Amino acid sequence: MIVDEVRKIVAGEIAPLAAELDKNGGFPDHARKAFAENDLLNPLLPQEYGGVNLSYFMFCHILSEVAKACASSALLLIAQADGMLPILHSGSPALKAKYLPRLKDDSVALTALAATEPNAGSDLLSMETAAVHKGEKFIINGQKCFITNGSVADFFVLYAYTDPAKKAKGISAFVVEKNFPGLSYGRNEDKMGMKGSVNSQLFFKNLEVPAENLIGEEGEGFASLMQVLSFSRLFCAAQAVGIAQGALNEAIQYARNRVQFGKPISMLSPIQFMIADMAAAVEGARLMTLQSAVLFDNGELRKASTQAAMAKFMASDTAMKVTCDAVQVMGGYGYMKDYPVERMMRDAKLTQIYTGTNQIMRLVAGKAILGG
Repeated sequence: MIVDEVRKIVAGEIAPLAAELDKNGGFPDHARKAFAENDLLNPLLPQEYGGVNLSYFMFCHILSEVAKACASSALLLIAQADGMLPILHSGSPALKAKYLPRLKDDSVALTALAATEPNAGSDLLSMETAAVHKGEKFIINGQKCFITNGSVADFFVLYAYTDPAKKAKGISAFVVEKNFPGLSYGRNEDKMGMKGSVNSQLFFKNLEVPAENLIGEEGEGFASLMQVLSFSRLFCAAQAVGIAQGALNEAIQYARNRVQFGKPISMLSPIQFMIADMAAAVEGARLMTLQSAVLFDNGELRKASTQAAMAKFMASDTAMKVTCDAVQVMGGYGYMKDYPVERMMRDAKLTQIYTGTNQIMRLVAGKAILGG
C-alpha cells in the first residue's frame, strides 16, 4: 500500500517536473511539499518524535520508486535521513527532544550532513575544520563543500576536530542551526547531474555552537559518522537501483514502439540480449540492496555495513551501465533531451562517487571480507 501510494505521488507530483527541474536546477520545493504532506520527507523518524518509523527495507523501496522518475528528489530524502540519523543514533535525550520533533508530521524543515572538505573527501581524517570548547560554547572555524541541502538546511550535523592529535578519536559532531553567528554560505555547485539538488559551500568563522549541541561526547564524531555513512551507502544503492530501473523501463517502451527494418526493434536479437542483460543486472542490484536493508533492520550492523558497501558499488555501477545502454538502445533519440535517459545517465554518475567512491567501497568490503 505504501509503495502504491508513493507511485501515485511520483506520477502526479514528481515525474511531470523532473525534466524542468534538471533544466533549471535549484531546489525541488514541489517534491519537499509533496513528501511532507504524505509523511514521506522523514519516514525513518520514530513515532515517539512524531514520525511514522518505517523500516530501512521500506525506505529503500520508496527511494527506488522516486529515483525511477527523478533522482534529485530521491536525493532530497537521502539528505534528510543523513542529517537526522546522527542525532537519532548518538544524540542525548535532550538533543533528540530539541531537534527531532521539528521533522514530524507535515514539517518542511530541512537537514543536512556536513563532513566533506576541499582536502577531505574519501580521506575524512584530513579535515581541517576545528572546534574549541570555550565555556558554554564551541567556537568553530573552517569550511565544508559539496554539502547536499547545505544552503537551504534549517539545521545540520557538522563534523570538526576537537583534538586533531587524536585523529579519528579527536573528531566531534555538532548540530548547527542556519542562524548561528559565524555561519556563511558560498556558492551552490553547478553539477553534471542531479541538478535539482542543492550542493553548497559552507564557511565557519568563529561559529558559535552551544555546548549542549555536541552529539554524544567529544571525540565520538568519527564513529558516529562511519555508522551514518553505512546507512547512506544503502540509501545510495536504492537510489541507483531506481535510476537503473527507470532507464530500463524507458528502453523497453522505446524498443517496443520503434520500427526499423519493417518490425519493432524489440524483435531484434541484439536488442533482446541488451535488455536481458540490463534487466538481470538491475534485479541483482535490487536484491543485494534489499538484503542489506534487512540486515540493518535486524540490527546486524557489522554485516550490514559490509553488505551496504557492496550493494552501493554494485548498484551504482549497474546504474551507470544500464543508463548508458538505454541511451544506446534508443540511438540518436536517447542522446536527446526529449527523452529522460540522457538525464538518468548523468544522474547515475554521482551514485558512483558520493558517500564514498566505488574504489573506496571495494576497499571497505575487501578489508571486511578478508579480515584486514
